[in-house]
This record gives sequence, C-alpha cells and structure tokens, in this order.
Amino acid sequence: MVGIKEVARRAGVSIGTVSNVVNRPHVVSAATRTRVLSVIEELGYVRDESARQLRAGRSRIMALLVLDLGNPFFVDLARGAEEAAHDEGLNVITCNSGQRVDLETSYLAMLAEQRVRGVLISPVDSTGESLQTFRRRGIPYVLVDRNVPVSEASSVSVDDVAGGALAARHLLETGHTDIAFVNGPTILTQCREREEGVRSALADSGVRLSVLETGALDVPSGRDAGARLLGMSPRPTAVFCANDLLALGVLQAMVTAGVRVPSEMAIVGYDDIEFAGAAAVPLTSVRQPAKRLGRTAAELLIAETTERDEPVEHREVVFKPELVVRASTRLRR
Repeated sequence: MVGIKEVARRAGVSIGTVSNVVNRPHVVSAATRTRVLSVIEELGYVRDESARQLRAGRSRIMALLVLDLGNPFFVDLARGAEEAAHDEGLNVITCNSGQRVDLETSYLAMLAEQRVRGVLISPVDSTGESLQTFRRRGIPYVLVDRNVPVSEASSVSVDDVAGGALAARHLLETGHTDIAFVNGPTILTQCREREEGVRSALADSGVRLSVLETGALDVPSGRDAGARLLGMSPRPTAVFCANDLLALGVLQAMVTAGVRVPSEMAIVGYDDIEFAGAAAVPLTSVRQPAKRLGRTAAELLIAETTERDEPVEHREVVFKPELVVRASTRLRR
C-alpha cells in the first residue's frame, strides 16, 4: 500500500499538505492541489480511513447483524437501516449469523475489534451472553426484531405475541377446528412469542392444535413440515407458519401432493415478504414493517452515538402487526 509519506515526497510537499488536499482541499492553493492530486492518482494512494476514524475517536461505520440474509424480510430491514445511515453520512456493513450462535459470537468479537460506531443486531442467543463483549467495551447496540428492558439497550420490535394471536384468530373465525402451527427454532425469541400468541388465542376455543418445530426458518424446512402434515391423521385443515418462507415451503408441498389450497388446507405466513403476495396461491400473512424497523433502529443508534451534553436514554419501540388476507385462506362452511 502506498503511504501518505511517499505521496508527499513525490509531490515535494509536507505530509500535512497532502492531508489537507484529501480532507480540506479548500485550504490548499489550486496549483499545489492539482500537483498533489496528480501524484495521488499516479501512485494509486488511498487514505487509511480506519486510522483517521481512530484519531477522530468516532467511526463512520455501523454494523447490522441479522439472522438470515436469505430471508427477504431482513433484506428490507437492511435497506431501511442503510437509508437512515446514509442520511447522516454513515455507512453500514451487514453480517449474517445464519441463525447460529457461534457465528453471531464470532461476528460480534470481530466488530468490537474493528471499533465500529455501534451494532444493530437481531440476536440468535436469547440469553444475551454474546453481547457481553460489547457491554464491557462500551460499544452501543440496538436490538432489532426483539425487545429488552430499556435499562440494557434500546430495541425496535413488532409485538409477536399479538401477531401470532392475529393469525390464530383469523383461522378460528374462518371456521377451522383442527389447526397446525409450524414453528422455527425455539431458541429464537420471535418463534416462542408467536407460539405464545397462537396458544393464547386458541386456549378456550376447543380447537385441536398441533405444533411442528423445524430446525430453520426457510423453504426446505417448510417443505419438510408440509410432508409431516400430509402424513397426519386426521390432517389439520389449516396451518399457520412462523414466517413466510416456511409457509411457501408448506404451500409447495401441498401443491405437489395435489392438496387444494385453501379448500383442503388453508395457509397463513408471517412477515408479508414480497414473495408472499406473488405465490401461486397468494399467501395470507401477518405483516411486519421491515424497512421501518431497520430505519428506526438505525436512527436510535445514531442518536445514541452522537455527542451530546445530556446522558443517553434508551428507548423501546414496539410496532403493531397487521393481518393481510389473501387467497390462501377463506371462510369454511
């Protein structure tokens, strides 16, 4: 890597002059600026941004650590975070834990070493142990798609208990008395809370509820769950899935087996990703405002990492979910 000293030597100026050309060009005469820029282009010099940020004491990079970048929900969330960051002249690096605690812990350690401005995280580890490094080093973080006591950190989430109840009540109101819930890994708080919502909504209904847990929140896991549903006797007439990718997998299994949706099997998803409405049978889904979640979380982190006189106050922001009804469910006789 070409250093600033070599640029200064080749241009016949001081290191301070090169620094001014790069960072404060208006204080350098036009002739000197032109000469230095010519040398920079010739040598391919790139300033050491990390060193500059360390000297300034504040990074311009925040990190986003999500559960699964294969899920369009988290892609939309990242877009919202990036929009808020770019409005403030900041950048976002995005990391994918793949729903694995070990990867989450590894990424958090790396981000602490890189001294990022702060982290937006949708955590796998519900115990919070993986965030201990950040607490010790004083690196700010905001939890996304998960809430915590405000004494610990700010958080932005959707009321997943209410979302699970919305889906269950919809199936109950459309006449179903034998319902399945296809859940993801229960290590994830979101999955546990959505199941809690389902159980609370159906508690006194007399409805038969079957719960199938999967190892991941993806389409292949949904197909596997669909195969298990097809083998059940009696077979449920409706299924609510913990996210849309699981629901799309179940839908695929039903269509392949010749089971008609929704007359023989009604299906409800969660997240309302773009593909939910574009499926062969458009999916009823519980909508989360993904971009708004990401933008709000980034705005909270920016506010907490901006120099101010008063102490930082953590905030808990909880959005309400919304049921979007489509062709995969309908009223039963």
